[in-house]
Amino acid sequence: MVEMTREDFEEAVADALDAVPPELARAMENVVVLVEDVPPPDAPQDLLGLYEGVPLTERDSWWAAGALPDRITIFRLPTLAMCEDADEVVDEVRTTVVHEIAHHFGIDDERLHELGWD
Repeated sequence: MVEMTREDFEEAVADALDAVPPELARAMENVVVLVEDVPPPDAPQDLLGLYEGVPLTERDSWWAAGALPDRITIFRLPTLAMCEDADEVVDEVRTTVVHEIAHHFGIDDERLHELGWD
């Protein structure tokens, strides 16, 4: 397991978000990105990220009335466990952030696999 402080991991997530092209970042609507150490108990414990919400492609007029923000959560300990070094952590965080943002835009796992983002 790679040793990395929570602060350094959160910085890697922030850097990954900063690397999102501005036109896509501007299109992200009502979404928060969080870091947690481990996935929820009912999820696979090797899960690296999770998108919870209503993708932009599925939102309708009903959605805006009091909708809570969508959540993208990046899981620190499973990421550290699967990586060999800090550089690999940074790369994996970037891939996971892009993967979960893609879900926010309505891109499913099958299409992400086709695009090489799994």
